Amino acid sequence: MATSLIPFSSSFLQPLKFKTLAKPRNPNLQTTTRKLTTTCDSQKDTGKSNPSSRNPNFQKRRNSSKYGTSRKSILKKSFLQEQVTFTARVSDDPHVAIIGGGMAGLVCAQNLEARGVQSTVFDTGIHGLGGRLGTRIIEPQGLVFDHAAQFFTASDSRFIRYVDEWLEKGLVREWNGVVGELEIGGSFSQFPSSSSPRYIAVNGMRSLADSLLLESQMVNLVRPCWISKLEPLNGMWHLSENGTPRGQFDVIVIAHNGKCANRLLSASGLPLVAKQMKKLDLSSIWALLAAFDDPLPSVNFEGAFVKGVESLSWMGDNSAKLGNDKAPHCWTFFSTAIYGKQNKVPQENIPTVTSEKVKAGMLQGVEIALGLPEGSLPKPAYTRLQLWGAALPKNTPAVPCIFDPQGRAGICGDWLLGSNLESAALSGEALGNHIADFLQKGEANPEEFAIGLHDRLSPLAGHDIGQFPGLTSVGEKEEAKAYQLL
Repeated sequence: MATSLIPFSSSFLQPLKFKTLAKPRNPNLQTTTRKLTTTCDSQKDTGKSNPSSRNPNFQKRRNSSKYGTSRKSILKKSFLQEQVTFTARVSDDPHVAIIGGGMAGLVCAQNLEARGVQSTVFDTGIHGLGGRLGTRIIEPQGLVFDHAAQFFTASDSRFIRYVDEWLEKGLVREWNGVVGELEIGGSFSQFPSSSSPRYIAVNGMRSLADSLLLESQMVNLVRPCWISKLEPLNGMWHLSENGTPRGQFDVIVIAHNGKCANRLLSASGLPLVAKQMKKLDLSSIWALLAAFDDPLPSVNFEGAFVKGVESLSWMGDNSAKLGNDKAPHCWTFFSTAIYGKQNKVPQENIPTVTSEKVKAGMLQGVEIALGLPEGSLPKPAYTRLQLWGAALPKNTPAVPCIFDPQGRAGICGDWLLGSNLESAALSGEALGNHIADFLQKGEANPEEFAIGLHDRLSPLAGHDIGQFPGLTSVGEKEEAKAYQLL
């Protein structure tokens, strides 16, 4: 078991002085702090600034416009905007803004703190942090569904150290339930015991995310908060949410993706970063949460990757997984990426006709997968349908992180290395340490700290619901044995 989460790789930064900031104007904004109260409404412009004194690139802009205001599309804004180049010195007590409270963003904050750098994590979550570490709790019935990441594996020694720490703290445990592959008609094959251990959070996957920063002293958590604008001004990044200031920072981290991230970067003055983010291709997947009063017939497993059914790629028994065998039985069903693409609609406003069609199609897929007669599946006592419009990455640059030293901005996320929790954590760790190194010695030659700004993206393989390093199916094991005999 590891006793220290992240070793100190540098001692250049001493513990920083904390700023006392004003309370947010938005009464619905929850602020979780570590030794200080976070909001950034006090960061207001008190007069006209002279950006050209800090950034000569501003001189090329028309006085009547800001980044991207004359563009008609996010694509044009992203590729044609002027590059921000900060020339002012970094603050004596640097502060990093991390936009996105998933695994990558949270681990980035952890590593910054280990190097003596304070940060603020902004997340849109109403009920908690986590991104794809999502858990839906339905009250008053007490229904619990993991509606995004179902479990994870660990293969990299660096990530294994995190998992050991989480095991020691009681945040996660091994999932020893029966998991395997389900063919059409109910033919189930359990994964061999030689496969890598599977891990789950003890109280639903979101509980892991909510616990990661409980002991932090230099990280502020602000949610729900949807950062809508990034503006370089007087050597700092100024963040705002629909016109409300949310603070000024020395460095910014984009720890989320999809159309919201593209829109945020489209007029930020970071064309290289925006271009890389724009190359990312994401799948769409439907998630159906269903609670049944009785156990599903013909089921002898807790989780199964479904093969050969277009409307279904995964089915998992949350109740059994979390140790609750009492009724109701809470299941999570995921569609395939193909089915998600065929039935994609704006996820913020799903038409009723689409919702009913998809729900019926996925429940029918359950019947087909289990080999049940049509119409014989018990009617669920509760259902909830959700479209993950930006579910999982389909391509990757295979770099640990992206960083633009001229604009003092970076990206972390699973898609940079793969499509799993391990990739997300390793990317967040890499960017946190890279930023700390930059703040220590990047002022003289900032260009030496550029990373990932021009790498090409390649197709990414894996299950419809992500990659699971070390998870070996029976077929793959037999193929490996046959290969060894040749």
